[in-house]
Amino acid sequence: MTNTAELLKGAAELFPGEVVTQAHVRHLDLPQGAGRFALITLDNGLDHTKPTTFGPASLAQLNTAIDQVEKEAADGEITGVGITGKPFIFAVGADLKGVELLKRHEDALAIAKGGHDVFKRLANLAVPTFAYYNGAAMGGGVEVGLHCSYRTVSAALPAFSLPEVFLGLVPGWGGCTLLPNLIGADRAVSVIIENSLNQNKQLKGEQVYELGIADAIFEGADFLEQSLIWTASVLKGEIEVVRPEIDRGDAWHEAIVRGRAIADSKVHGAAPAAYRALEIIDAARNGDLARGYEAEEKALADLIMGGELRSGIYAFNLVQKRGKRPAGAPDKSLARPVSKVGVVGAGLMASQLALLFARRLEVPVVLTDIDQERVDKGVGYVHGEIDKLLLKGRINQDKANRLKAAVTGSLDKAAAFGDADFVIEAVFEEMGVKQQVFAEVEAVVPEHAILATNTSSLSVSEMASQLKHPERVVGFHFFNPVAILPLLEIVRGEKTDDAALATAFGVAKKLKKTAVLVKDAPAFVVNRILTRFMGEIQNVIDEGTPVEVAERAVEPLGLPMSPLVLLELVGPAIGLHVSETLHGAFPDRFTVSENLKRVVEAGKRGFYVHDSGKPELDPEVAALLQQGDTVLTEEQVRARVLDAVAQEIGLMLEEGVVAEAQDIDLCLITGAGWPFHLGGITPYLDREGISERVNGKTFLAPGVASVPA
Repeated sequence: MTNTAELLKGAAELFPGEVVTQAHVRHLDLPQGAGRFALITLDNGLDHTKPTTFGPASLAQLNTAIDQVEKEAADGEITGVGITGKPFIFAVGADLKGVELLKRHEDALAIAKGGHDVFKRLANLAVPTFAYYNGAAMGGGVEVGLHCSYRTVSAALPAFSLPEVFLGLVPGWGGCTLLPNLIGADRAVSVIIENSLNQNKQLKGEQVYELGIADAIFEGADFLEQSLIWTASVLKGEIEVVRPEIDRGDAWHEAIVRGRAIADSKVHGAAPAAYRALEIIDAARNGDLARGYEAEEKALADLIMGGELRSGIYAFNLVQKRGKRPAGAPDKSLARPVSKVGVVGAGLMASQLALLFARRLEVPVVLTDIDQERVDKGVGYVHGEIDKLLLKGRINQDKANRLKAAVTGSLDKAAAFGDADFVIEAVFEEMGVKQQVFAEVEAVVPEHAILATNTSSLSVSEMASQLKHPERVVGFHFFNPVAILPLLEIVRGEKTDDAALATAFGVAKKLKKTAVLVKDAPAFVVNRILTRFMGEIQNVIDEGTPVEVAERAVEPLGLPMSPLVLLELVGPAIGLHVSETLHGAFPDRFTVSENLKRVVEAGKRGFYVHDSGKPELDPEVAALLQQGDTVLTEEQVRARVLDAVAQEIGLMLEEGVVAEAQDIDLCLITGAGWPFHLGGITPYLDREGISERVNGKTFLAPGVASVPA
């Protein structure tokens, strides 16, 4: 028994629920008389909805397959070895379910070493090796292919990435060492750092080939057949694969500098994974693979035992699992069919909603507004966006024609909504206006129709209180930009019935949104937390702390943007309105900033000007600010802001605004773009001791988003 086999056997005991990937070896005669060939197929025995992963037992299976082909290669029985995956999937990397269970640094190191030991054997075979990326390849799936002599990729491959940094890890089974030595440091930084931190951006087959990761690309329909023909030509010397010379001088150094700038802009030094990955890429400059692998193993083990990875896995599980099975949603059998949608309003938000409903539900959508000009503008916006999708090749001409035909406008609510099953309002955020709209809509819609409101902070129960059928009113709060942010807060009013709620969840699923059930409480989840967060920043500025100090104070959180840049995106007037709503509900905790009022009254769109390319305080805004003389340090500001957020979340959970702390995190990740490495917010508050200091207890049980005790 080899050391590798013993190592993997020990590690497998720590992964009790592993779905084991088999490595099937079959032999075939290559075309053109290129000899007998061994093909290893990675397959976990399940369909493409359950992608193939590498846990210790799976690595052991691959190790055993390599035992066989290694002997055959040494004995001259085969001319080459290939590795491919089951239909639609090559392999998507390490088994994260098992990683969560690891408690000791040495166990984490064993997993890191086990992957290296198995994959390196592919590189050391006595015959050339080939990876055939036939389908989705991520993490360890990409890395096993990097150890091969040659690679082909399917033009139909939909997703290829090294997503580890996104989760709080590094590509530690050869990715950080081999990729820059294959395609150059700059391109490797794009794949490992930039794409990962850009919401885990995936590459398509064509891009994999263009980057030089794959040596050849073939159509999906006969991908394996064409790859084998190509393989035969390579083995016979008819095709010579020539790879460009790697620049190991200034270009390598500049790539590392660029990677650090990307990491700084995305995580502000708050998460270590990107920086550890860059250190390994830097160390791989002279092609010393052994040194690179050793650095990868150490980094993997350190990061597996760190809080950021556990938060990253927790966040990943929230989005992939909890987000797809919303807590508290009624039985889906109660949902009513939706074959026509009405949208009240034709402004930007309403138009974005109309486009989304038309694209995802593929049903007629009718917009109404108070005059024809607004209606025409709204419909025109939707049609224009459909044209853009056509130009980008996202849809074909036939689909564009059908979508345009589906989206129409009308001034007559009775004609527009008389046969609608689902009507959503996106009008001015004022209770009287919304109540009037719902009264008008209720008078003309069928009895079964659901009435939805896109309110960001107003009471759904109060909005429905004057209707004959308040039970069919539901909150359906989207986040801007609608096409990008996945969250949909679904609000149950006091009278909302299960059928209306089930229909709302059914529609949300078809819209491909992450739906979270929230109680009808002021500003629901995201806006309430962000307003408390922003309110404390605003308070310290009003009291006398310089704007730049207040902004810098929260940089260590690694948020997607600073508080005042976020305020600019939301719009100061909307920010002020939500703070006034929450001040009305909770006057002891939510303030209304006089300085913010002045900014809104002056018609300013934000605190900054961007003339130099980076935000600088607008001199006109600076002149409006009236500040006290209490100046806090960055540490004091950060403590005050995070204490306030911890207090607010604690109160929201006591009030039952959502089922659990997990839903708060899911909302912040999918509705406000809060980083995966924070796990939303509650794991961070727990890890930093803030939860216990403020509320006397942690939000999450030990081991949920942290290393198990």
